Amino acid sequence: MDKSAPVTLEMVTSEIDRIFELQQQNQYKVGNTTVKERRAKLKKLEKALMETYKADIIQAGYDDFRKHEAEVMLTEIFPAITAIRHTSKNLGKWMRDEKVATPMAMFGFSSKIKYEPKGVVLIISPWNFAFNLSFIPLVAAIAAGNTVILKPSENTPNSARLIAKIINDLYDESEVAAIQGGVPETTELLKKPFNHIFFTGAPSIGKVVMKAAAEHLTSVSLELGGKSPTIVDETADVAAAAERIAWAKSMNNGQICIAPDYVYVHESVKEKFVTEYKKAITAMYGDNPKENDSYNRIVNDRHFRRLSSYMEDAVERNAKIEMGGQMDEKENYVAPTVVSNLGDDALLWREEIFGPILPIRTFTDIKEPVGYIQKGEKPLGLYVYSKNQQNIDYVNNNTRSGAIVVNYSATQYSNPNLPFGGSNNSGIGKGNGIFGFKAFSNAKGVQNHWAPIDGMKGFYPPYNKDKVGLIEKVVKWFA
Repeated sequence: MDKSAPVTLEMVTSEIDRIFELQQQNQYKVGNTTVKERRAKLKKLEKALMETYKADIIQAGYDDFRKHEAEVMLTEIFPAITAIRHTSKNLGKWMRDEKVATPMAMFGFSSKIKYEPKGVVLIISPWNFAFNLSFIPLVAAIAAGNTVILKPSENTPNSARLIAKIINDLYDESEVAAIQGGVPETTELLKKPFNHIFFTGAPSIGKVVMKAAAEHLTSVSLELGGKSPTIVDETADVAAAAERIAWAKSMNNGQICIAPDYVYVHESVKEKFVTEYKKAITAMYGDNPKENDSYNRIVNDRHFRRLSSYMEDAVERNAKIEMGGQMDEKENYVAPTVVSNLGDDALLWREEIFGPILPIRTFTDIKEPVGYIQKGEKPLGLYVYSKNQQNIDYVNNNTRSGAIVVNYSATQYSNPNLPFGGSNNSGIGKGNGIFGFKAFSNAKGVQNHWAPIDGMKGFYPPYNKDKVGLIEKVVKWFA
Protein backbone atom coordinates (compact mmCIF):
# COMPACT_ATOMS: atom_id res chain seq x y z
CA MET A 1 0.00 0.00 0.00
CA ASP A 2 1.35 3.47 -0.93
CA LYS A 3 1.97 5.05 2.49
CA SER A 4 2.25 8.56 0.98
CA ALA A 5 -1.32 8.51 -0.35
CA PRO A 6 -4.46 9.12 1.76
CA VAL A 7 -5.83 5.78 2.95
CA THR A 8 -9.39 5.12 1.83
CA LEU A 9 -11.76 2.36 2.90
CA GLU A 10 -11.51 0.92 -0.59
CA MET A 11 -7.75 0.67 -0.21
CA VAL A 12 -8.07 -1.01 3.17
CA THR A 13 -10.67 -3.43 1.81
CA SER A 14 -8.34 -4.33 -1.04
CA GLU A 15 -5.53 -4.85 1.47
CA ILE A 16 -7.74 -7.07 3.64
CA ASP A 17 -8.67 -9.15 0.58
CA ARG A 18 -5.03 -9.49 -0.44
CA ILE A 19 -3.74 -10.52 3.00
CA PHE A 20 -6.66 -12.86 3.65
CA GLU A 21 -6.02 -14.64 0.35
CA LEU A 22 -2.31 -14.91 1.14
CA GLN A 23 -3.07 -16.45 4.50
CA GLN A 24 -5.60 -18.87 3.05
CA GLN A 25 -3.01 -20.08 0.57
CA ASN A 26 -0.37 -20.38 3.30
CA GLN A 27 -2.47 -21.90 6.09
CA TYR A 28 -1.46 -25.54 5.53
CA LYS A 29 2.23 -24.72 5.42
CA VAL A 30 1.88 -22.81 8.69
CA GLY A 31 -0.31 -25.55 10.11
CA ASN A 32 2.43 -28.12 9.53
CA THR A 33 5.11 -26.16 11.37
CA THR A 34 6.94 -27.97 14.15
CA VAL A 35 7.06 -27.24 17.86
CA LYS A 36 10.50 -25.71 17.34
CA GLU A 37 9.28 -23.40 14.57
CA ARG A 38 6.29 -22.19 16.58
CA ARG A 39 8.45 -21.59 19.63
CA ALA A 40 10.79 -19.51 17.49
CA LYS A 41 7.89 -17.27 16.50
CA LEU A 42 6.97 -16.81 20.13
CA LYS A 43 10.59 -16.11 21.10
CA LYS A 44 10.69 -13.27 18.56
CA LEU A 45 7.66 -11.73 20.21
CA GLU A 46 9.17 -12.12 23.69
CA LYS A 47 12.32 -10.29 22.60
CA ALA A 48 10.26 -7.53 21.01
CA LEU A 49 8.27 -6.95 24.21
CA MET A 50 11.17 -7.24 26.65
CA GLU A 51 13.87 -5.48 24.63
CA THR A 52 13.26 -3.94 21.22
CA TYR A 53 9.94 -2.22 21.87
CA LYS A 54 9.76 -2.11 25.66
CA ALA A 55 10.35 1.64 25.92
CA ASP A 56 7.90 2.31 23.08
CA ILE A 57 5.19 0.24 24.80
CA ILE A 58 5.68 2.19 28.03
CA GLN A 59 5.44 5.47 26.13
CA ALA A 60 2.29 4.38 24.27
CA GLY A 61 0.66 3.46 27.58
CA TYR A 62 1.40 6.92 28.90
CA ASP A 63 0.25 8.67 25.72
CA ASP A 64 -3.08 6.83 25.66
CA PHE A 65 -3.87 6.72 29.41
CA ARG A 66 -1.14 8.61 31.29
CA LYS A 67 -0.35 5.14 32.56
CA HIS A 68 2.69 4.80 34.82
CA GLU A 69 5.66 2.76 33.63
CA ALA A 70 5.20 0.31 36.51
CA GLU A 71 1.58 -0.33 35.60
CA VAL A 72 2.46 -0.84 31.94
CA MET A 73 5.03 -3.42 32.97
CA LEU A 74 2.65 -5.11 35.41
CA THR A 75 -0.52 -5.18 33.30
CA GLU A 76 0.69 -5.18 29.69
CA ILE A 77 4.15 -6.70 29.36
CA PHE A 78 4.27 -9.12 32.29
CA PRO A 79 1.06 -11.05 31.36
CA ALA A 80 2.16 -11.38 27.73
CA ILE A 81 5.62 -12.64 28.70
CA THR A 82 4.03 -15.10 31.13
CA ALA A 83 1.81 -16.41 28.33
CA ILE A 84 4.74 -16.77 25.93
CA ARG A 85 6.91 -18.67 28.40
CA HIS A 86 4.10 -20.87 29.71
CA THR A 87 3.05 -21.74 26.16
CA SER A 88 6.60 -22.39 24.94
CA LYS A 89 7.25 -24.69 27.90
CA ASN A 90 4.10 -26.75 27.38
CA LEU A 91 3.61 -26.57 23.60
CA GLY A 92 5.19 -29.93 22.81
CA LYS A 93 2.79 -31.66 25.19
CA TRP A 94 -0.23 -29.71 23.88
CA MET A 95 0.54 -30.51 20.23
CA ARG A 96 1.01 -34.22 20.87
CA ASP A 97 -1.78 -36.51 19.69
CA GLU A 98 -3.90 -37.66 22.61
CA LYS A 99 -4.62 -41.39 22.69
CA VAL A 100 -8.12 -42.34 23.83
CA ALA A 101 -9.77 -45.65 24.59
CA THR A 102 -11.81 -47.55 22.01
CA PRO A 103 -14.94 -49.51 23.04
CA MET A 104 -14.67 -53.31 23.05
CA ALA A 105 -17.45 -53.45 20.48
CA MET A 106 -15.04 -51.75 18.07
CA PHE A 107 -12.19 -54.22 18.54
CA GLY A 108 -9.57 -53.74 15.82
CA PHE A 109 -9.60 -49.92 15.95
CA SER A 110 -7.26 -47.47 17.65
CA SER A 111 -8.39 -43.93 18.44
CA LYS A 112 -6.75 -40.60 19.17
CA ILE A 113 -7.40 -36.86 19.16
CA LYS A 114 -5.32 -34.60 16.93
CA TYR A 115 -5.35 -30.86 17.71
CA GLU A 116 -5.16 -29.29 14.30
CA PRO A 117 -5.17 -25.55 13.53
CA LYS A 118 -8.52 -23.99 12.74
CA GLY A 119 -6.91 -22.17 9.81
CA VAL A 120 -7.14 -18.43 9.15
CA VAL A 121 -8.20 -16.61 12.33
CA LEU A 122 -9.13 -13.07 13.29
CA ILE A 123 -8.30 -11.43 16.62
CA ILE A 124 -10.17 -8.22 17.48
CA SER A 125 -8.52 -6.74 20.57
CA PRO A 126 -9.79 -4.04 22.95
CA TRP A 127 -8.34 -0.74 24.09
CA ASN A 128 -8.16 -1.12 27.87
CA PHE A 129 -5.08 -3.40 27.84
CA ALA A 130 -4.14 -3.03 24.22
CA PHE A 131 -0.89 -5.01 24.25
CA ASN A 132 -1.82 -7.68 26.79
CA LEU A 133 -5.17 -8.47 25.16
CA SER A 134 -3.71 -8.46 21.65
CA PHE A 135 -0.65 -10.58 22.27
CA ILE A 136 -2.01 -13.24 24.64
CA PRO A 137 -4.60 -14.52 22.11
CA LEU A 138 -1.97 -14.09 19.39
CA VAL A 139 0.36 -16.37 21.34
CA ALA A 140 -2.38 -19.01 21.51
CA ALA A 141 -3.22 -18.66 17.81
CA ILE A 142 0.44 -19.01 16.76
CA ALA A 143 0.94 -21.94 19.13
CA ALA A 144 -2.02 -23.73 17.56
CA GLY A 145 -0.53 -23.26 14.08
CA ASN A 146 -2.89 -20.72 12.57
CA THR A 147 -2.38 -17.77 10.28
CA VAL A 148 -3.62 -14.61 11.99
CA ILE A 149 -5.01 -11.18 11.21
CA LEU A 150 -5.10 -8.93 14.27
CA LYS A 151 -7.22 -5.79 14.50
CA PRO A 152 -6.20 -3.53 17.45
CA SER A 153 -8.61 -0.96 18.86
CA GLU A 154 -8.73 2.52 17.37
CA ASN A 155 -9.60 3.96 20.81
CA THR A 156 -5.93 3.78 21.83
CA PRO A 157 -4.26 5.06 18.64
CA ASN A 158 -0.71 5.16 19.99
CA SER A 159 -0.89 1.57 21.18
CA ALA A 160 -2.64 0.44 17.98
CA ARG A 161 0.07 1.90 15.76
CA LEU A 162 2.78 0.27 17.82
CA ILE A 163 1.03 -3.12 17.89
CA ALA A 164 0.75 -3.02 14.09
CA LYS A 165 4.42 -2.05 13.78
CA ILE A 166 5.56 -4.85 16.08
CA ILE A 167 3.53 -7.49 14.24
CA ASN A 168 4.39 -6.31 10.76
CA ASP A 169 8.10 -6.05 11.67
CA LEU A 170 8.26 -9.51 13.25
CA TYR A 171 6.19 -11.65 10.90
CA ASP A 172 5.54 -12.24 7.23
CA GLU A 173 2.02 -11.04 6.40
CA SER A 174 1.17 -14.45 4.96
CA GLU A 175 1.47 -15.77 8.54
CA VAL A 176 0.58 -12.90 10.90
CA ALA A 177 -0.61 -9.42 9.94
CA ALA A 178 -2.17 -6.40 11.63
CA ILE A 179 -4.91 -4.21 10.15
CA GLN A 180 -5.59 -0.80 11.71
CA GLY A 181 -8.77 1.23 11.52
CA GLY A 182 -12.16 1.70 13.12
CA VAL A 183 -15.66 0.34 12.69
CA PRO A 184 -15.64 0.36 8.84
CA GLU A 185 -12.43 -1.65 8.71
CA THR A 186 -13.67 -4.09 11.34
CA THR A 187 -16.92 -4.47 9.40
CA GLU A 188 -14.96 -5.37 6.27
CA LEU A 189 -12.89 -7.91 8.18
CA LEU A 190 -16.03 -9.53 9.57
CA LYS A 191 -17.27 -10.14 6.03
CA LYS A 192 -14.43 -12.61 5.42
CA PRO A 193 -14.94 -16.35 6.03
CA PHE A 194 -12.47 -16.73 8.89
CA ASN A 195 -12.15 -20.12 10.55
CA HIS A 196 -12.26 -18.59 14.03
CA ILE A 197 -12.78 -15.13 15.53
CA PHE A 198 -11.44 -14.17 18.95
CA PHE A 199 -13.07 -10.96 20.17
CA THR A 200 -12.52 -9.08 23.41
CA GLY A 201 -14.84 -6.19 24.22
CA ALA A 202 -18.33 -5.18 25.25
CA PRO A 203 -21.28 -7.61 25.09
CA SER A 204 -23.12 -5.26 22.71
CA ILE A 205 -20.30 -5.50 20.15
CA GLY A 206 -19.89 -9.20 20.85
CA LYS A 207 -23.41 -9.70 19.50
CA VAL A 208 -22.43 -7.92 16.27
CA VAL A 209 -19.35 -10.12 15.91
CA MET A 210 -21.33 -13.29 16.59
CA LYS A 211 -24.00 -12.32 14.04
CA ALA A 212 -21.35 -11.68 11.38
CA ALA A 213 -19.61 -14.96 12.22
CA ALA A 214 -22.90 -16.84 11.82
CA GLU A 215 -22.98 -15.90 8.13
CA HIS A 216 -19.98 -18.19 7.60
CA LEU A 217 -20.63 -20.57 10.52
CA THR A 218 -17.37 -19.31 11.98
CA SER A 219 -16.58 -20.40 15.52
CA VAL A 220 -16.06 -17.61 18.04
CA SER A 221 -14.38 -16.87 21.34
CA LEU A 222 -16.06 -13.86 22.93
CA GLU A 223 -14.30 -12.39 25.95
CA LEU A 224 -16.89 -9.89 27.15
CA GLY A 225 -17.56 -8.31 30.54
CA GLY A 226 -20.48 -7.11 32.58
CA LYS A 227 -21.03 -6.13 36.17
CA SER A 228 -18.71 -8.23 38.34
CA PRO A 229 -20.11 -8.30 41.91
CA THR A 230 -18.25 -8.23 45.19
CA ILE A 231 -19.58 -9.42 48.53
CA VAL A 232 -17.99 -8.44 51.86
CA ASP A 233 -19.61 -10.23 54.78
CA GLU A 234 -19.38 -9.51 58.50
CA THR A 235 -16.58 -12.05 59.05
CA ALA A 236 -14.23 -10.60 56.43
CA ASP A 237 -10.94 -8.89 57.12
CA VAL A 238 -12.47 -5.54 56.19
CA ALA A 239 -9.21 -3.59 55.96
CA ALA A 240 -7.67 -6.16 53.61
CA ALA A 241 -10.89 -6.38 51.59
CA ALA A 242 -11.12 -2.61 51.17
CA GLU A 243 -7.47 -2.36 50.13
CA ARG A 244 -7.70 -5.17 47.55
CA ILE A 245 -10.97 -3.88 46.12
CA ALA A 246 -9.55 -0.34 45.92
CA TRP A 247 -6.50 -1.65 44.07
CA ALA A 248 -8.56 -3.66 41.57
CA LYS A 249 -11.10 -0.85 41.07
CA SER A 250 -8.48 1.89 40.56
CA MET A 251 -5.98 0.07 38.36
CA ASN A 252 -6.15 1.47 34.82
CA ASN A 253 -8.72 3.90 36.26
CA GLY A 254 -11.17 1.04 36.65
CA GLN A 255 -11.15 0.26 32.93
CA ILE A 256 -10.83 -3.49 33.44
CA CYS A 257 -13.38 -6.10 32.40
CA ILE A 258 -12.82 -8.03 35.65
CA ALA A 259 -12.80 -4.99 37.96
CA PRO A 260 -15.19 -5.13 40.93
CA ASP A 261 -18.22 -3.33 39.53
CA TYR A 262 -20.23 -2.97 42.74
CA VAL A 263 -20.05 -4.11 46.36
CA TYR A 264 -22.57 -5.64 48.70
CA VAL A 265 -21.18 -5.08 52.19
CA HIS A 266 -22.71 -6.36 55.43
CA GLU A 267 -24.38 -3.45 57.18
CA SER A 268 -22.43 -4.08 60.40
CA VAL A 269 -19.11 -3.33 58.64
CA LYS A 270 -20.23 -0.78 56.05
CA GLU A 271 -18.79 2.28 57.78
CA LYS A 272 -15.53 0.51 58.48
CA PHE A 273 -15.34 -0.58 54.85
CA VAL A 274 -15.73 3.01 53.58
CA THR A 275 -13.14 4.25 56.07
CA GLU A 276 -10.65 1.56 55.07
CA TYR A 277 -11.32 2.15 51.36
CA LYS A 278 -10.44 5.83 51.80
CA LYS A 279 -7.26 4.86 53.66
CA ALA A 280 -6.27 2.46 50.89
CA ILE A 281 -6.80 5.04 48.13
CA THR A 282 -4.80 7.62 50.07
CA ALA A 283 -1.97 5.13 50.62
CA MET A 284 -1.81 4.36 46.90
CA TYR A 285 -2.52 7.75 45.33
CA GLY A 286 -2.14 10.36 48.08
CA ASP A 287 -4.63 13.01 49.17
CA ASN A 288 -5.04 14.25 45.59
CA PRO A 289 -4.95 11.37 43.06
CA LYS A 290 -5.20 13.88 40.21
CA GLU A 291 -1.66 15.03 40.97
CA ASN A 292 -0.29 11.52 41.45
CA ASP A 293 1.51 10.03 38.44
CA SER A 294 0.41 6.52 39.45
CA TYR A 295 -3.22 7.36 38.70
CA ASN A 296 -4.41 6.93 35.11
CA ARG A 297 -7.03 8.77 33.07
CA ILE A 298 -10.20 7.70 31.27
CA VAL A 299 -9.33 6.69 27.72
CA ASN A 300 -11.26 9.40 25.81
CA ASP A 301 -13.95 12.10 25.93
CA ARG A 302 -16.75 9.71 25.05
CA HIS A 303 -16.09 7.42 27.97
CA PHE A 304 -15.58 10.38 30.30
CA ARG A 305 -19.01 11.74 29.33
CA ARG A 306 -20.53 8.30 29.90
CA LEU A 307 -19.17 8.17 33.44
CA SER A 308 -20.17 11.77 34.04
CA SER A 309 -23.75 10.92 33.06
CA TYR A 310 -23.75 8.05 35.56
CA MET A 311 -22.71 10.40 38.34
CA GLU A 312 -25.25 13.04 37.33
CA ASP A 313 -27.95 10.39 37.43
CA ALA A 314 -26.78 9.30 40.89
CA VAL A 315 -26.87 12.85 42.24
CA GLU A 316 -30.36 13.38 40.84
CA ARG A 317 -31.43 10.27 42.76
CA ASN A 318 -30.07 11.69 46.03
CA ALA A 319 -27.19 9.25 46.23
CA LYS A 320 -24.67 9.66 49.00
CA ILE A 321 -21.15 10.27 47.74
CA GLU A 322 -19.09 8.55 50.41
CA MET A 323 -15.80 9.70 48.89
CA GLY A 324 -14.48 11.28 45.69
CA GLY A 325 -16.84 12.43 42.98
CA GLN A 326 -14.44 14.97 41.46
CA MET A 327 -14.17 15.11 37.67
CA ASP A 328 -12.18 17.18 35.17
CA GLU A 329 -13.33 17.02 31.57
CA LYS A 330 -10.13 18.66 30.25
CA GLU A 331 -8.04 15.77 31.55
CA ASN A 332 -10.66 12.98 31.39
CA TYR A 333 -10.06 12.70 35.12
CA VAL A 334 -12.43 10.80 37.39
CA ALA A 335 -11.48 10.55 41.06
CA PRO A 336 -11.72 7.30 43.03
CA THR A 337 -15.35 7.44 44.12
CA VAL A 338 -17.68 5.50 46.40
CA VAL A 339 -21.45 6.01 46.10
CA SER A 340 -24.23 4.59 48.28
CA ASN A 341 -28.01 4.94 48.64
CA LEU A 342 -28.89 3.94 45.08
CA GLY A 343 -31.74 1.79 43.81
CA ASP A 344 -31.68 -0.80 41.03
CA ASP A 345 -32.86 1.74 38.44
CA ALA A 346 -29.79 3.97 38.82
CA LEU A 347 -27.36 3.92 35.90
CA LEU A 348 -24.52 2.91 38.22
CA TRP A 349 -26.46 -0.23 39.10
CA ARG A 350 -27.79 -0.94 35.60
CA GLU A 351 -24.76 -0.33 33.37
CA GLU A 352 -21.25 -1.76 33.42
CA ILE A 353 -19.21 1.08 34.94
CA PHE A 354 -15.71 0.57 33.51
CA GLY A 355 -14.33 3.37 35.63
CA PRO A 356 -13.18 4.14 39.21
CA ILE A 357 -16.70 4.66 40.60
CA LEU A 358 -17.81 2.07 43.15
CA PRO A 359 -21.48 1.82 44.13
CA ILE A 360 -22.10 0.01 47.42
CA ARG A 361 -25.13 -1.21 49.30
CA THR A 362 -25.64 -3.14 52.50
CA PHE A 363 -27.15 -6.51 53.36
CA THR A 364 -27.97 -8.48 56.50
CA ASP A 365 -28.44 -11.96 55.01
CA ILE A 366 -26.10 -13.58 52.45
CA LYS A 367 -29.17 -14.57 50.45
CA GLU A 368 -29.77 -10.90 49.56
CA PRO A 369 -26.71 -10.31 47.35
CA VAL A 370 -26.93 -13.84 45.95
CA GLY A 371 -30.56 -13.26 44.99
CA TYR A 372 -29.62 -10.01 43.27
CA ILE A 373 -26.80 -11.68 41.33
CA GLN A 374 -29.10 -14.51 40.26
CA LYS A 375 -31.53 -12.04 38.68
CA GLY A 376 -28.87 -10.44 36.48
CA GLU A 377 -26.62 -11.57 33.66
CA LYS A 378 -23.83 -13.98 34.56
CA PRO A 379 -20.75 -11.91 35.45
CA LEU A 380 -17.22 -12.42 34.21
CA GLY A 381 -15.85 -12.35 37.74
CA LEU A 382 -17.31 -12.66 41.24
CA TYR A 383 -15.46 -11.79 44.44
CA VAL A 384 -16.27 -12.93 47.97
CA TYR A 385 -14.55 -11.64 51.09
CA SER A 386 -15.33 -13.85 54.05
CA LYS A 387 -13.90 -16.17 56.70
CA ASN A 388 -17.16 -18.09 56.85
CA GLN A 389 -16.79 -21.19 54.64
CA GLN A 390 -20.53 -21.76 54.70
CA ASN A 391 -21.11 -18.31 53.19
CA ILE A 392 -18.36 -18.83 50.63
CA ASP A 393 -19.82 -22.18 49.57
CA TYR A 394 -23.33 -20.73 49.42
CA VAL A 395 -22.22 -17.98 47.04
CA ASN A 396 -20.15 -20.37 44.92
CA ASN A 397 -22.94 -22.95 44.62
CA ASN A 398 -25.81 -20.54 44.02
CA THR A 399 -24.34 -18.18 41.44
CA ARG A 400 -22.94 -18.58 37.93
CA SER A 401 -19.89 -16.65 36.72
CA GLY A 402 -16.80 -16.91 34.57
CA ALA A 403 -14.66 -17.18 37.72
CA ILE A 404 -14.89 -16.69 41.46
CA VAL A 405 -12.09 -15.38 43.65
CA VAL A 406 -12.21 -15.64 47.44
CA ASN A 407 -10.61 -12.87 49.50
CA TYR A 408 -9.05 -11.09 46.52
CA SER A 409 -10.16 -9.32 43.35
CA ALA A 410 -9.19 -9.43 39.67
CA THR A 411 -6.37 -11.96 40.02
CA GLN A 412 -7.94 -14.87 38.11
CA TYR A 413 -6.52 -13.71 34.76
CA SER A 414 -2.95 -13.97 36.04
CA ASN A 415 -2.86 -17.77 36.37
CA PRO A 416 -2.23 -19.36 32.93
CA ASN A 417 -3.34 -22.72 34.32
CA LEU A 418 -6.90 -21.45 34.83
CA PRO A 419 -9.43 -21.00 32.03
CA PHE A 420 -10.35 -17.37 31.50
CA GLY A 421 -13.68 -16.35 30.04
CA GLY A 422 -17.29 -15.67 30.84
CA SER A 423 -20.63 -17.37 30.50
CA ASN A 424 -23.41 -16.22 28.16
CA ASN A 425 -23.55 -12.41 28.39
CA SER A 426 -20.03 -12.24 29.86
CA GLY A 427 -18.48 -14.44 27.22
CA ILE A 428 -18.39 -17.59 25.12
CA GLY A 429 -15.37 -19.87 25.17
CA LYS A 430 -12.19 -19.78 27.24
CA GLY A 431 -8.68 -18.47 26.82
CA ASN A 432 -5.33 -18.59 28.67
CA GLY A 433 -2.79 -21.39 28.53
CA ILE A 434 -4.00 -24.68 27.13
CA PHE A 435 -7.54 -23.30 26.99
CA GLY A 436 -6.40 -20.65 24.51
CA PHE A 437 -4.51 -23.26 22.49
CA LYS A 438 -7.65 -25.38 22.31
CA ALA A 439 -9.82 -22.37 21.40
CA PHE A 440 -7.73 -21.92 18.25
CA SER A 441 -7.60 -25.68 17.53
CA ASN A 442 -9.99 -28.24 16.13
CA ALA A 443 -10.01 -31.42 18.19
CA LYS A 444 -10.10 -33.91 15.34
CA GLY A 445 -10.99 -37.52 16.06
CA VAL A 446 -8.68 -39.98 14.31
CA GLN A 447 -9.45 -43.71 14.00
CA ASN A 448 -7.31 -46.42 12.52
CA HIS A 449 -8.45 -49.98 11.77
CA TRP A 450 -5.41 -52.16 12.27
CA ALA A 451 -6.77 -55.71 12.73
CA PRO A 452 -6.54 -58.26 9.88
CA ILE A 453 -10.10 -59.38 10.60
CA ASP A 454 -13.05 -56.99 10.11
CA GLY A 455 -15.39 -57.59 13.04
CA MET A 456 -17.68 -54.76 11.93
CA LYS A 457 -18.86 -56.81 8.93
CA GLY A 458 -21.00 -58.82 11.32
CA PHE A 459 -23.29 -55.76 11.56
CA TYR A 460 -23.69 -55.22 7.80
CA PRO A 461 -27.07 -55.87 6.07
CA PRO A 462 -28.96 -57.91 5.16
CA TYR A 463 -30.47 -58.08 8.64
CA ASN A 464 -32.03 -61.20 10.11
CA LYS A 465 -32.88 -62.71 13.49
CA ASP A 466 -29.31 -63.90 14.06
CA LYS A 467 -27.97 -60.40 13.56
CA VAL A 468 -30.62 -58.94 15.82
CA GLY A 469 -29.57 -61.42 18.49
CA LEU A 470 -25.89 -60.52 17.97
CA ILE A 471 -26.64 -56.81 18.27
CA GLU A 472 -28.66 -57.43 21.45
CA LYS A 473 -25.69 -59.26 22.97
CA VAL A 474 -23.29 -56.47 21.99
CA VAL A 475 -25.61 -53.86 23.51
CA LYS A 476 -25.97 -55.91 26.68
CA TRP A 477 -22.30 -56.70 27.23
CA PHE A 478 -20.22 -54.08 25.40
CA ALA A 479 -22.21 -50.83 25.13
